Amino acid sequence: MKDSVCTKFQQEVSNVLVRHKSILDVVTKFQESSAKVNRAIVKSVTSCGCIQIDAKKQDVPDDISYEELTQYTANHISGELCDICKDKVEKELANHLFYLAAICNALDLDMASIMKTQSKHLETLGKYSLY
Repeated sequence: MKDSVCTKFQQEVSNVLVRHKSILDVVTKFQESSAKVNRAIVKSVTSCGCIQIDAKKQDVPDDISYEELTQYTANHISGELCDICKDKVEKELANHLFYLAAICNALDLDMASIMKTQSKHLETLGKYSLY
């Protein structure tokens, strides 16, 4: 059976992670990497300006169906990431995934299995899985 990209990635993380092998190191590096993802996105707004954020209250009528909800909500982003910012955000997300895989390795969890389970959950429960 062919290994999934996720399984191969998790194995590569296991092969190269030497310095931060303790679960304590890994979870703190995971938290740090999350902050770096946030920072890269914010810098795309504040330093580069390739994207803008216009956040305001999302007025959603009380009498609409769940399916209609997307017509009344927005992600508050205008513009799109330039190539430089996109590369930076992708780099930080990749680093974040690295530490997620490291946590899974430390706890003997299979990322691919977790993703499959969650995908089945979403597929089965659909919109109700979000409650």
